[in-house]
Amino acid sequence: MLERARQLSDDEGLANITYQQADAQVHRFPPTGFDLCISRFGTMFFADPVAAFTNIGRALRPAARLVLLVWQEGDRNEWATALRQTLPAAATTPRGPDPFSLADPTVTEGILAAAGFAEVSFTDVHEPVYYGPDSATAFDAVLRLLKFNDLLANFDAAAAEQARTRLRTTLDAHDTDGGVYFDSRAWIVTARQQQEAALAEGE
Repeated sequence: MLERARQLSDDEGLANITYQQADAQVHRFPPTGFDLCISRFGTMFFADPVAAFTNIGRALRPAARLVLLVWQEGDRNEWATALRQTLPAAATTPRGPDPFSLADPTVTEGILAAAGFAEVSFTDVHEPVYYGPDSATAFDAVLRLLKFNDLLANFDAAAAEQARTRLRTTLDAHDTDGGVYFDSRAWIVTARQQQEAALAEGE
């Protein structure tokens, strides 16, 4: 993915862009080295969000902004509820990162405040999520990206195949002329460091 990004930058003649793969939770960024931090559906998976955002905050200049795109609650996202309903009733979600961990504005604002950010705001984003050009492609995407088969590991072959059949039916129902879409809700979260807020108050 990084090589593809580098190639696209080269094709556009962009010489002021670099790419690096690292764990933002613990990576030693240059202190106060960045004007803007943007994350698209990534920060929900931090193991220790306060520590992670504190680390990111150290990398931001006083005038820098933090901008996040995160999912709202699972029951507000059709892609989550509709796909969950195709599973057997006894299926449980495996332990692991929670895509909805920053869905509650109160919780998220508290995390960011504890990490040294202020002026936290939330903007509602209501757009469909795209799963592929057709239901067959979407089916493969769900099996791979959402680890659907892992959720069926403890069921017998017949129950697992019934769940896959329900999944295919659900995807077929959402297959339009332009692809497979599910309704979704997300937040654009913006914030800035308290250090800058304190400087602004003293001006």
